Amino acid sequence: MRWLFAAMAVWGTIHPMYYFVSWFQANTWDIMAMVDAWHANDAASGLVWDLTVAAVALTVWVIYEAVQTRQWVRLVAIPATFCIGVSCGLPLYIFIRMSKARAAGG
Repeated sequence: MRWLFAAMAVWGTIHPMYYFVSWFQANTWDIMAMVDAWHANDAASGLVWDLTVAAVALTVWVIYEAVQTRQWVRLVAIPATFCIGVSCGLPLYIFIRMSKARAAGG
C-alpha cells in the first residue's frame, strides 16, 4: 500500500507541474502573476484557500508527529507541500510514515 502513496506523490508532482510550467511558458515567469491568476474569480480563490488550509493542517500534523517520534525525515513533506503542492506533500508524508511504521514493526 505504501508504494501506492509513493506513486501518488510522483503523480502529484508531475501532473500539477505540467500545468504550472505550461502557464509560465505561455505567460511570464513571474510568480506574482501566477498568484494573481489563482485569484481570477471566486471559484479559483475558494480552491486556493481550500488548498492553503489543507497545507497548513498537514504542516501542523507533520511537525507534531516529527517532534513526538523524533523522526525528522518526515519534515521533508513540508517543503514538498509548499514548493510543489498538497498533491505531493500528503501522499509523500503518508509514504514516509508507513515506511517508518513498517521498519519499526508496526
